Amino acid sequence: MTKVKNIIFSIVVILVFVMFGLNYKKIVKKVSSYIYDIRNQTKEIIIKDSNLYSKHKSYKFVETTDNFRPNSYNDLINIFYTVLDNGWDEFTFYCGDDYAACVNDVDKLSNDQALLSNINNYVHPFNSYSQVRVVYDEYGEVDIFVTHTYNDEEREKIYNRVSAIINQLITDKMSDREKIKAIHDYVINNTKYDNERREKGSSSYDSTKATGVLFQGYGICSGYADTMAIFLNQMGIDNYKISSANHVWNAVLLDNNWYHLDLTWDDPVSNNGKDILQYDFFLIDSATLLKRDVTSSEHDYNNNYYFIN
Repeated sequence: MTKVKNIIFSIVVILVFVMFGLNYKKIVKKVSSYIYDIRNQTKEIIIKDSNLYSKHKSYKFVETTDNFRPNSYNDLINIFYTVLDNGWDEFTFYCGDDYAACVNDVDKLSNDQALLSNINNYVHPFNSYSQVRVVYDEYGEVDIFVTHTYNDEEREKIYNRVSAIINQLITDKMSDREKIKAIHDYVINNTKYDNERREKGSSSYDSTKATGVLFQGYGICSGYADTMAIFLNQMGIDNYKISSANHVWNAVLLDNNWYHLDLTWDDPVSNNGKDILQYDFFLIDSATLLKRDVTSSEHDYNNNYYFIN
């Protein structure tokens, strides 16, 4: 009789395990969903103040947001933009309840360096990143850590230099176009293109940044563009940077229209070392831009990210 009982018990145990196995995925999914809901609904999102260099501007490609429980890929893009625009060093947010693909999309976005770089172009250079690190878990908690391109000492030093130049060159009577031209000319007349970096891939100058342009007199396209963007922001003229595969320049809002402004190409390298100042790429529309760059295609930008007539 005992033997029969043992057999029956064994069969029951096996049936329980079989039943559990059949429902294992459902059970795990329900438990995970429950944990996800508890964590994401009870966790507080801490919103810090933005810094002095936040533009608080929205564009066709990116918008500032106060929705930090995203429900779409576009929501994620706007969160990353807002974090950068506000100048935050780190930020934590949580996926929305109905956004099943959120974690996968966070992984996709955080590994898309081209997309992150294009988002970065819309913020003030002082709030731009040199590195973004993203950490997330399966329950939808996402942590963003930002290493900024400019440290506090560089920001203050550049800000003071730019303020002094503006006070020297700019008056209230000048139109925005005249102000932009004055800064365009100043930067070009006081900067040489860093051929050392172009030819060797490295340089003794800090030419990738505004520090190289303003304090060493040498720059490459990123240094020219950062410098111009800093001046424009300080003068209250809306702008952002545009980049192609191998080049970066500025977009400027003037009289309700967006125009291209490329100081690098208006400061060409001459064979005899003579300084040259041109206006071929000074506040031009897209059609003119592409006509004037028919050989290198360096201005072949992605119009999914940038919208200029």
